[in-house]
Amino acid sequence: MVSDQVSLAHHFLIAMPAMADPNFSRTLTYICEHNAEGALGVIVNRPMDMSMATLFERVNISLENGESEEFFARQPIYFGGPVQTDRGFVLHRPSGEWQSTLKVSHDMALTSSRDILQNMSEKREPHEVLITLGYSGWSAGQLEWELSQNAWLTVAAEPQIIFGMAPEDRLPAAMKLLGVDFANLSDVAGHA
Repeated sequence: MVSDQVSLAHHFLIAMPAMADPNFSRTLTYICEHNAEGALGVIVNRPMDMSMATLFERVNISLENGESEEFFARQPIYFGGPVQTDRGFVLHRPSGEWQSTLKVSHDMALTSSRDILQNMSEKREPHEVLITLGYSGWSAGQLEWELSQNAWLTVAAEPQIIFGMAPEDRLPAAMKLLGVDFANLSDVAGHA
């Protein structure tokens, strides 16, 4: 692998209409890490039938602060991808200081340690969060190969799409960043 590879960290992956893998069909994935060893991201537009209140209950953290309970309780948990679906990941901004955090950009991070949930419960911070069960992973060269096969479109991520829009609006909004309407994409991509 070439050492001067372009990193897609802090970019969206937009699944093309022909995506056959049901885990990724019609998904918008936020890439948290991309290097010579592979890539890691979380799907940000596939809410599950589970609320944050249920997740907090399952990990024995009460939403102590009334404001926190009101703010977080009804927010959904998302299917982040098919890897480690029994484990929670918190995509958030600001990045902050937590026990197990992957800093993605100057203000975005992915945290997998319990201390962030405790802080959300007590102090309602960070308040811009998206919690997933599982993540999406690619081995060395796999994502590059999938991109060469026209499985994905990529565009620089806009945090407002993740934290300020309804899940069903995120994919079309990311497509608009490219100036493309998802409905106009063909199932068959051409190769030069």
